Amino acid sequence: MTPHELVAVLEKHERWLKNKSGGSRANLTMANMEGSNLSGVNLAQGKLSGANLSHCDLSNANLSTADLFAAHLTKADLSGCNLYRADLRGAHMRGAKLKRAILREADLRGGALLYGGQGGKSGKGLDFVRSDLSGTDFDDASLTNANLSGADLTDVSMNGADCEGALLTGATLMRASMKSCNLARADLRGSNLSGVNLQGAVLRDANLTGAMLAGANLRNADLQGAKLEGADLAGADTTGANLARSADNFSVQIQQALHSHYTWINTNGTMGARADLTGADLSHIDLTGVNLSGANLKRANLSGAKMREALLIMCDISEAVLADADFSAAILDGANLRGANMDGVRLDGAGVGWVDIKGPDGQPTGRLWAANLTGARLTGSSCVRTNLRGANLSDCDFSNANLTGAILSDANIRDAKFSGANLTGASLPPPPDPDDD
Repeated sequence: MTPHELVAVLEKHERWLKNKSGGSRANLTMANMEGSNLSGVNLAQGKLSGANLSHCDLSNANLSTADLFAAHLTKADLSGCNLYRADLRGAHMRGAKLKRAILREADLRGGALLYGGQGGKSGKGLDFVRSDLSGTDFDDASLTNANLSGADLTDVSMNGADCEGALLTGATLMRASMKSCNLARADLRGSNLSGVNLQGAVLRDANLTGAMLAGANLRNADLQGAKLEGADLAGADTTGANLARSADNFSVQIQQALHSHYTWINTNGTMGARADLTGADLSHIDLTGVNLSGANLKRANLSGAKMREALLIMCDISEAVLADADFSAAILDGANLRGANMDGVRLDGAGVGWVDIKGPDGQPTGRLWAANLTGARLTGSSCVRTNLRGANLSDCDFSNANLTGAILSDANIRDAKFSGANLTGASLPPPPDPDDD
């Protein structure tokens, strides 16, 4: 298409949009306009299916509700372009620039193309073409309620993009950069988010069921209300993330173990069985207020878990990872936390002291069983008003911990480290006698 022909089409289209005489809707289906300067043009509702717009400058153009089915937009500049409700099914946009573009309610799914018989074959058939958006720059773009189901978004940049309510089921987003991206209420079921940078992203109420998040950066991300059933978070960095998973999001084996344990507790051991979750991945589980007393959680991963007001009396949690978990107001009396990683754990108002052993008749025996935190790491932890009375804290590391108002009377603090710790108002036992063997 010559420049003069293109200008004529654009002029007639402008008249058509304004309902003026002599106007006609732009029909650029299959047209070759590669490398053309179309900056600021108004092709709203235009027909551009299959058009070759590779390397075109379409910055600030109006392509709202345009038909761009299977269009070639490879390395095109669509910065600030209005693509509201545009049909971009099967479009090739590899390496395109869409900074600040408006793609609200746009359709970027794969599409089926009708093709004729080739190589002696007759008749027609359908060929499904997947949208190729890999390497595209969507920074600060508006993709609210856009449909990107099954799209290839490998290595895309979506920093600061607004994708609220977007459909991304089955999409491939490997290694994408999505810092501070708004994905609230987005549907990401079965999507591949391996290695994605979602630092500071908003994923409130997003559906991440079955999503692959291995190695993803979720630092400071907001995942409140997000569905994570079957999601793979192996190796993901969730530091500072607001992330909680209900028990329903874990394997059937873990769910059954928890259910059986609840029965065991409620029937005083006549039915059910004590939960054995040795080495289980319970990261970010939300078990607020549950009773897991007596459970075996040795070497379990409870990092980031929500365990507020939970009962964990006499639990074996030795060598477990409890980093950044919230055990505020929980009762861990008599628990075995020997060698546990509790860096950044929150134990405000929790009880981690001794428990009175009862006999078979249910009566106190007068024997006290103390919580064991030997060699546990609690650096940077919050232990405000935590009751650690009588606990074995030998060789514990409380460096930079907040122990304001904590009760450590009668506790064994031999070789414990308190460098940089806030001990305001804490009740401490007398220092151990160095000559006492």
